Amino acid sequence: MNIKRHDSGDILSTAVECNGIVFLCGMVADNLDADIKGQTEDCLKQIDEALAMCGADKTKLLSATVYITDISQKPKMNEAWTAWLGKNGRPTRACIQVTLASPRELVEIVVSAAK
Repeated sequence: MNIKRHDSGDILSTAVECNGIVFLCGMVADNLDADIKGQTEDCLKQIDEALAMCGADKTKLLSATVYITDISQKPKMNEAWTAWLGKNGRPTRACIQVTLASPRELVEIVVSAAK
């Protein structure tokens, strides 16, 4: 079995490839001053970049888990999510209300994709 790790640090890798599947770490926004829609767009841009680094893209998404700090903000997060997906096939997805590492973080997204 061949496992390839990308951007590995002391705690995690940004991406791990195994058996034709790409697993990404949780992506949080760089701009924590944005609202949940803006932070979601930021996360999705990072996901695009990480998937591209592994030779994949959002058209091959398999699964997504979205962590948000306020479930009442889910419709605004979904605006960014559906605009980003466009006409592409939909992955499986869960959206869960949580407390994130920083009170300024409003959303964190984890995805897996086929290569």
